[in-house]
Amino acid sequence: MVSKRDYYEVLGVPRDASSGDVKKAYRKLALENHPDRNPGDEEATERFKEAAEAFEVLNDDQKKSRYDQYGHAGVSGNGSRGFNDVSDIFEAFGDLFGGLGGGRRGGSRSRARQGESLRSSLTIDLLDAASGCTRTLKLARHKSCSVCHGSGAEPGSNPETCDYCGGAGQVVQSQGFFRIQTTCPACRGEGTIVRKKCDDCRGSGFELEHVELEVKVPAGVDNGMQLCLRGEGERGPRGGPPGDLYVDIVVEEHPLFHREGSTLTCRVPITYTQAALGTELEIPVLSGRDNLTVPAGTQPGETFRLRGQGMPDPHGGRRGDLVVQIQVEVPHKLSAEQETLLRDLAELEHADVSAHRKSFFEKLKDYFAPHDEADDS
Repeated sequence: MVSKRDYYEVLGVPRDASSGDVKKAYRKLALENHPDRNPGDEEATERFKEAAEAFEVLNDDQKKSRYDQYGHAGVSGNGSRGFNDVSDIFEAFGDLFGGLGGGRRGGSRSRARQGESLRSSLTIDLLDAASGCTRTLKLARHKSCSVCHGSGAEPGSNPETCDYCGGAGQVVQSQGFFRIQTTCPACRGEGTIVRKKCDDCRGSGFELEHVELEVKVPAGVDNGMQLCLRGEGERGPRGGPPGDLYVDIVVEEHPLFHREGSTLTCRVPITYTQAALGTELEIPVLSGRDNLTVPAGTQPGETFRLRGQGMPDPHGGRRGDLVVQIQVEVPHKLSAEQETLLRDLAELEHADVSAHRKSFFEKLKDYFAPHDEADDS
């Protein structure tokens, strides 16, 4: 567990500080570390969150009393929310920031929003899906401009407060008895306007980067499943948190195994004599090879289930089974000896079978036989 600083130390106030002193100290720290004043500075954003967490406790009499008595343990998970997203801070305490980000009025909260999520795909084979694997994913996304550090303004200049909305990012229009609040058309909800744009990013505050990410694929993933990599999406505008990356998994078809959930099916061909007399077969399994006893009299399409030889459950459940399906193959061609033996068997079984088909040479011999007999006479 990461140790937290004392809340009084964070705000720089004594333990007997009044509510007004606590609020004054917090407002000073919040404005100093505000994301709009420190674009791209993650340390300032963390200090901004830390100050908000301290203020939330020390500005509430009940929480302050528990904190004074038990420390962080007295408020952890007991009404103290902890701020992971700066937009939550704007929503809770935005009115304290004055013209720089009144979250309730739609100013900085809209500017420091979360980045867009990205989507990609990863193709693996069935054996990789069965054992789990790590793959490298190449991705193009945006990062804060290295020249303007995400502000979008030319170095040496700063974004200016929007004259149209006064920095609120929203404008109110009256229509009869109704008042409608809409996004400011001049700054598009940002609250600021960049007069002198950065030449490198053309005022966007971002530049393209190509990254390689190591993606850990858990054992048992199936075709169409999706992995989520938190914080690996697009950067958040004006210091906001990054979005997420969603990776669609594509599992290639296997030449031997057919998958349905955690169950695998393998179709194994055998001959008529093997099915009738029984045999020992070497069959493929995910770990390599195994032996299967096929009893005498096995019928076409009959199945044998090998427990625990299928796919693992990606959620930690029981491993699936491998179902071996027997397919009795009928040869397209028979040798003369094979045909003779099978016809003898057919007579024993009193089975009706097609008559013997003569070969071309047998037919040729029969064709010439009358002529040979006439010559002999």
